[in-house]
Amino acid sequence: MQQDNSQRHHRRSIRLKGYDYSQAGAYFITICTQDRACLFGDVVDGEMRLNDVGGMVHDEWLRTADMRPNVELDAFVVMPNHFHGIIILHPDGRGTLQRTPTTTVEQFGKPTSNTVPTIVRLFKSASTKRINEHRGTPGVSVWQRNYYEHIIRNEESLNRIRQYIYENPARWDMDRNNPHAIESEPEEPWLL
Repeated sequence: MQQDNSQRHHRRSIRLKGYDYSQAGAYFITICTQDRACLFGDVVDGEMRLNDVGGMVHDEWLRTADMRPNVELDAFVVMPNHFHGIIILHPDGRGTLQRTPTTTVEQFGKPTSNTVPTIVRLFKSASTKRINEHRGTPGVSVWQRNYYEHIIRNEESLNRIRQYIYENPARWDMDRNNPHAIESEPEEPWLL
């Protein structure tokens, strides 16, 4: 019996429907490794110690802003099996953060240049390529398929998320992404 593959390969987008992800603003992202594998180093005494692979992720993230004049990187941290970062998109290169209406709404499956989904996809692709070349594992998935994003709507929220990122290594023992966690932390503590 032949199975209908149209639904099997259909992925539901977790993006905010109709939102323009090329719009100037601040965005918080979290990307996890495939199967939550701890690939990037260890947390020792509340500090993240990157290994060679973690250093590659760190360096590729920094290249993100070097390659795109409208992108500014804010707080970020590479953890053993995930990554948190804040991306700020400016309307025309670096400058004052402001909201400007655009008509470039990215649609699921139809990438648009300099949008949050495209920036994340290219970061994941570039870091995966470097890691696989380093490890001699061509074609191996480093990152899970999707990622989490949150549109940062005001300065207070931005500051809470920054604090969450800075403190992430110190909370690793309770992090839900830690396979040996003592107790899980709330889903989105910056929204409390």
